[in-house]
Amino acid sequence: MTPIFHLKSCSSTNDEIDTYLLYENMEGAAICTFNQTSGKGQYGNSWQTKEDLNIAYSLAIPEEKIVVRQDLFNFRTATVLRAFLANMTREHVEVKWPNDLIIRQKKIAGILVERKTVGGRSYLVVGIGLNVLQENFQNLPKAGSLLIQTGMRFDLPEFSEHLNRYMSDHLTIAIADAEIVEEINQWLFRKDIISVFEIAGVRQNGIITKVDEDGFLWVQLEKDDVKKFFHKEIELLY
Repeated sequence: MTPIFHLKSCSSTNDEIDTYLLYENMEGAAICTFNQTSGKGQYGNSWQTKEDLNIAYSLAIPEEKIVVRQDLFNFRTATVLRAFLANMTREHVEVKWPNDLIIRQKKIAGILVERKTVGGRSYLVVGIGLNVLQENFQNLPKAGSLLIQTGMRFDLPEFSEHLNRYMSDHLTIAIADAEIVEEINQWLFRKDIISVFEIAGVRQNGIITKVDEDGFLWVQLEKDDVKKFFHKEIELLY
């Protein structure tokens, strides 16, 4: 298991982890905090957390230990986190393309994967924001927490240790590209269900058919043919 450092607070675990990677003989590192003040989401988005209610966690893995295609690593991370949350909660956990985790229609976790070079060595840094005990999500109607969605009240230090063990053990296991794509499609949120999408400011109905190995989302549009989209080109409204 990768060693984990617990911080009382920090601005962003993905930024803070650089310091710990400079320690002598470190083969990767993990850090977490229950008070992240300036969290980052994918594509420049922010991730807001409440003190002592949620977990911000980052895991740095040396690039040479990544045994899957790097352009599929984000999906691999999402499916590993999905399996962990399903094991811990016994709930039906889904992946909302490209990087959110959903329980009962609410987002309870997000993922940010960044490539970094620290001390002359390259790493992939997996950042996870996880809503655990928060009960009030004012002005965030799509957000939820493990407590709200499952009724389970987890101990944050214990939960973060379990999270680190599971993620660090599973993300370095070899797995075929086709298996990653198959798994992401097995647990894809709103797949094969009529949904409302917004594309270039216009709303229309469509059905998610799949995610492909290049990361594109394929949607059968009501007023058009099947089309593929990259992130930010289409928004799922739910």
